[in-house]
Amino acid sequence: MAFQPHDDDHEFARWVTDRAAELDTTPGEPGRVDRALLQGLGESGLLSALFPGTVDDGPPREAPATRLCLLREHLAGVDTHAETALALQGLGTYPLLQSGTDRQRKRWVPEAAAGRAVAAFALTEPEAGSDAAALELRAEPSGDGWRLHGEKTWISNAPDADFYTVFARTTPGTRSRGVTAFCVPADRPGLSGEPLEMLSPHALGHLVFDGVEVGSDDLVGAPDEGFSVAMRTLDLFRPSVGAFAVGMARAALAAAKEHTAGRRAFGGTLAALQTVSHTLAEMATRTEAARLLVYAAAEEYDSGGPDVTLKAAMAKLFATETAQYVVDSAVQLHGARALHRGHLLEHLYREVRAPRIYEGASEVQRQIIARHM
Repeated sequence: MAFQPHDDDHEFARWVTDRAAELDTTPGEPGRVDRALLQGLGESGLLSALFPGTVDDGPPREAPATRLCLLREHLAGVDTHAETALALQGLGTYPLLQSGTDRQRKRWVPEAAAGRAVAAFALTEPEAGSDAAALELRAEPSGDGWRLHGEKTWISNAPDADFYTVFARTTPGTRSRGVTAFCVPADRPGLSGEPLEMLSPHALGHLVFDGVEVGSDDLVGAPDEGFSVAMRTLDLFRPSVGAFAVGMARAALAAAKEHTAGRRAFGGTLAALQTVSHTLAEMATRTEAARLLVYAAAEEYDSGGPDVTLKAAMAKLFATETAQYVVDSAVQLHGARALHRGHLLEHLYREVRAPRIYEGASEVQRQIIARHM
């Protein structure tokens, strides 16, 4: 069954789970982009669901935040490797979809939706992580355009991406007001990079820009307004990071319930012990609360409500912290078997740590929430 944009949310969630189960997610080279997986995500229609216009051969358009959350939550429940590959395609491409030119959208969005072109979102720098407005990659005027000088790091899909949404400083000393976004194809002279080895073997890398030429055709949005381009994309994707976390939490909770119901100890099952049953109850309650926050934030975005940034921060903060607690508790209930290489929880234990840092660390989300109060 193919995805139809008019399917209701329950039908869509079932469709995601079914299509995800059919994917060949045999890991590729650790720390590098898995192009075979991306092609499979494209052929399955899962990537097209991230860019709904490509489903009906219309112009690419933004997915509703609620659908994006459903897509990431249910895909994460089946395979986090596939979920991460899909999400990174969205993060790298959505600045073009939301703020780019028709030429940029026509060139790159259909290719990203088909899994043929790999996208990357290049914001973080060695000295500008949580304080993203402090970025120092320079866009120096050169003729009718600019030349980019500097570095980016912890960039997902680098150095293997085919195009990068790059955020550079065009006006010094102005923090967020002097940042401009560019679409930079990977084959531009002067652009190089290397992969980084991480706790969980996802494709992350370091990029060096040595006089990379960009022109007006490469602008994403207006000059000096790139920070709003980045924040627009992050406001949409932050609740869906929470959905990814909820998907992992639900998978860990299901594993813990199954294990404790069958594992015998002290004359009965583990689940019959009060301390175990109360832990399961806490895990379930926090997971449900996180899920409700995620979809409340998504609904706020879809309805154009006034508190998108606030609710997105709350959802991302609570869901990622909850997933860390739930996965850790599930490991504790399983004991040493959960730490065995290849066990679901060993995998989730490595996967669950990073979402509390990327797209705004938990401390940044608390600061956003406090500011809105």
